Amino acid sequence: MQTSNTNVSALIRATIFVRDLQVATQFYRALGLCESYYEGDLEHPSASKVLGFQHHHPYPIKILKVAGPNFGMLGLFQLAQEHQAEQVQIATGAARIGEVALVFYVSCLDTILPKLKQLGAVWLPEPELFEMGPISQREVCIRDADGTLLNLVERSPDCQNLQGPEMDF
Repeated sequence: MQTSNTNVSALIRATIFVRDLQVATQFYRALGLCESYYEGDLEHPSASKVLGFQHHHPYPIKILKVAGPNFGMLGLFQLAQEHQAEQVQIATGAARIGEVALVFYVSCLDTILPKLKQLGAVWLPEPELFEMGPISQREVCIRDADGTLLNLVERSPDCQNLQGPEMDF
């Protein structure tokens, strides 16, 4: 195993707190996150405490990934009703300051976008030709059923294994 001289890893996982675990799971599986890294209920009180809740109530989660190394995973957590977690209003439009976008490379936008619309995308504009220096590729920002912003880039998913700035490739 190769080691690094840094004190931090690559981004291991993003977690989305979802309204409906089944709906979210279907949506992200359609994007290609088909492998289950973990699936179950968070039973131990430490799970709630880490998230800032005073009282623990078990809640179901799924952590999805593509085949390969354990990074770039997506956690889907459905908090228990008893947590009385504040719910943000579902966003349906352009990016907002302070918001994070999940970026995925997809082989073909024309194939995946109808599936995502059918699975509950709440905002799905037409793809645009994005240009930056020598890069010219189709991209689109969409929102999942909970309003999470995604940036889909029409590029071979194998490009995730490249090293160095994208402009060099």
